[in-house]
Amino acid sequence: MKIGVCIKQVPARDAPLTIAEQGAWIREADIGFEMNEPDGYALEEALRLKEKHGGEVIVVSLGPERTKQTIKEALAKGADRAIHVVDADFYRLDPLASARSLAAVLRKESPDLVFTGLQSDDHGFGQTGVLLAELLGLPHSTIIMQIEVLDGKLKLKRELEAGWFQWMEVPVPAVLSIQSGINKPRYATLKGIMAAKKKPIESVERASLGLADEPTEKLERIYVPQKTKKTEFLTGSAKEVAEQLLEKLRHEARVLS
Repeated sequence: MKIGVCIKQVPARDAPLTIAEQGAWIREADIGFEMNEPDGYALEEALRLKEKHGGEVIVVSLGPERTKQTIKEALAKGADRAIHVVDADFYRLDPLASARSLAAVLRKESPDLVFTGLQSDDHGFGQTGVLLAELLGLPHSTIIMQIEVLDGKLKLKRELEAGWFQWMEVPVPAVLSIQSGINKPRYATLKGIMAAKKKPIESVERASLGLADEPTEKLERIYVPQKTKKTEFLTGSAKEVAEQLLEKLRHEARVLS
């Protein structure tokens, strides 16, 4: 079984973020980066399936040269090889352009399964898996909590709203968006770190893929919300406070007519 896993490098959760001068992204020079947490669950699930059923795990990542740090982490955890789609300005891409880039390299691999995390910790669009499935022409399911491999198909447990779950079957090949918490991601061992140095990382310039760059959406700017909330104390008798509160609900909050 060949499993492709899409991983993304994102700013570290404790990184002090500041807005870049142009206002369209953050200043990256002085912060650390790490693997997108939801993608770590997708990688772990792929590794467990490989250990149980055999095959190989291929990680695919889009980003600048520093992304190799995250790719090597995935290889150290047990992935067999990697494909790095190199693009220094990847953060300017909308979800469709990113999915097209990943689909272009995954299509050549013809994987049995493609795993993505539910969403990224930076943009948080949550669209990559769905778009990737459409571009590859494969069935897709989201919020996966359990995977059982049957004869030529998968039995999947999906998380729904209000504590409900759904069991469904999909044929193979397929694209799955893995829910965070499905497993406990492993740490890279010293043996795995040493072995990762010998595992191949194929670098592909995104510009060489011949993909259209016309965006379907544009990020104008990012900014820190201004704090405008304030606390106001109402004084007087209970009746007077009730009258003041009613007046504010009607004319300031406008939640009463």
